[in-house]
Amino acid sequence: MLYSLVVLPRAEFESGHIMLPLLVATGVVAAVYVLLVKTIFKSSKFKGNAAMAGKTVIVTGGNTGIGKATALELARRGARVIMACRNQEKAELAISDIKRETGSTDVVYMQLDLGSLQAVRSFTETFLKTEARLDLLINNAGLVADGRTADGFGIEFGVNHLGHFLLTCLLLDRLKEGTGGRVVTLGSMAYRWGNIDFDALITNKHLGTGRYSWQFFHAYCNSKLCNVLFNHELAKRLKGTNVTCYSVHPGVVKTELSRNCSLWQRFIIEPIARLLFLDPESGAQTTLHCALQEGIEPLSGRYFFCCAPQDVVAKGKDDAVAKKLWEVSERLSGLF
Repeated sequence: MLYSLVVLPRAEFESGHIMLPLLVATGVVAAVYVLLVKTIFKSSKFKGNAAMAGKTVIVTGGNTGIGKATALELARRGARVIMACRNQEKAELAISDIKRETGSTDVVYMQLDLGSLQAVRSFTETFLKTEARLDLLINNAGLVADGRTADGFGIEFGVNHLGHFLLTCLLLDRLKEGTGGRVVTLGSMAYRWGNIDFDALITNKHLGTGRYSWQFFHAYCNSKLCNVLFNHELAKRLKGTNVTCYSVHPGVVKTELSRNCSLWQRFIIEPIARLLFLDPESGAQTTLHCALQEGIEPLSGRYFFCCAPQDVVAKGKDDAVAKKLWEVSERLSGLF
């Protein structure tokens, strides 16, 4: 038997030698990208057609990002939308955009600073005097930052949890006056990395602080665990009423949430955000599902992602911790 030997030119051999690892690497990157898009960066679309004509909605932080996208869709469906925001100028610009896009004339601004318990009380007093009904409360506002609220609380705990806790409690009676009121609280998958040190909270009035971004990101995770536990306990306290509640992971969304991160962190995050993060409209879909979907009342207290209920890890449904958080929050907010 005769064998023939083909000798490749050196350049051709080296080209093939380089191309194979390059193709493998490209395949791996593509596979990782697809995996991320199908899991962490997964999106969904709310397909319900529920109308909101004649109903009144409060959206906190509705001047930008997910909140604005949520408010826009609710206005499009005929709701009276109360934009509860701290910054009046930004809120009025958002309202102009929403009115122009939806044709609604029933989108209004009310001043709300979640970083001040007195401001929360002032907002609710004004709302209860001027608005005859409340059908839906969307606790949307949130931030990643360091610092203190007007009352001395860590800003992430104070704004992301305590301000919304007080707001919700003060509005529950008005929600109960209607038929089928709902409370939707934006949580995050970041709750999985959170923990609650009650001793430190009571002593220091925060769940984490520090000058470095990783420190206040951990504090953010702690505040998101508070959101999930608040929703869990709220559902128990609403049993037997006509009001239900849900917590939401909107997905990983490109919003202004990271505006307080350092320059070098934004330099890293921005390219990833452009490639993988959801836009605010996509991020609003699960909020809209929990706000509008008919028949989900038996799922009150559940955590939703991609328009579907999801199981939470043990720390997110710990009855004892949720009850204690509620009681501590009542004391810290001055309810009792």
